[in-house]
Amino acid sequence: MSKNVAVIICAAGASRRFGEKRKKPFVDVDGRAVFLRSVEIFSGRDDVKQILLAISPEDEELVNVKWGPNLKFYNVKICFGGVERFDTVQKGLELIKNDIDLIAVHDAVRCCVKEKWIDEVIAEAAKTGAAILACPVAATLKEVKDNVIIQTIDRAGLYEAQTPQVFKAELLRKAYENLKNLDKSKINDDSQLVEAIGGKVSIVETDSSNIKITHKADLAIAEAILKSRPKPIPKGPIGPYIEAQW
Repeated sequence: MSKNVAVIICAAGASRRFGEKRKKPFVDVDGRAVFLRSVEIFSGRDDVKQILLAISPEDEELVNVKWGPNLKFYNVKICFGGVERFDTVQKGLELIKNDIDLIAVHDAVRCCVKEKWIDEVIAEAAKTGAAILACPVAATLKEVKDNVIIQTIDRAGLYEAQTPQVFKAELLRKAYENLKNLDKSKINDDSQLVEAIGGKVSIVETDSSNIKITHKADLAIAEAILKSRPKPIPKGPIGPYIEAQW
């Protein structure tokens, strides 16, 4: 039985490490804004019934003027995020409709996620209650103190968490109700909050092409990844504002 899915796309961060005037969700990768590519990935899905784009209040005018028509066509609702990632998701949760079964949280700057991975992580979350995309760690990891290596970390069994992260709606709400009992300075993702209340989170294995754009140099990598893949065939009619994307 198909589940009703809501997606919270997080684009409210300050982009401190990016090094550009425009924040990273709003720069172009291969001709289209990073965040808009993430929106498009979910907008064509039959199981996605609600898309929330969480932005900073200071970016509202930019988003509405430059991409407002696109977002209306994709039936995306804009909401305001907070200072931290968990603040943003918490605000988004307040707007989730009552008929939603699963909530997916996705980084706006992970615009290279494959439809196959989304299919798999949603299916896994529907079965187990919680699932995330994750990539096996390939690098050699060193623990360092005062600029000196203390030890080499065994990478066996280590995975890099990615998004989307998908949870049964009631489970994610319960996890966020417990947020007040946790050290917020150590919270990195939504899976961690579910783990904190004893929830079991499954992984769907991906690879490093599901890149999170963090630094300016990542733009060229993301663009190369997108160009290396077969061009998707649009589902349904093409939007009347398609030219605004180019």
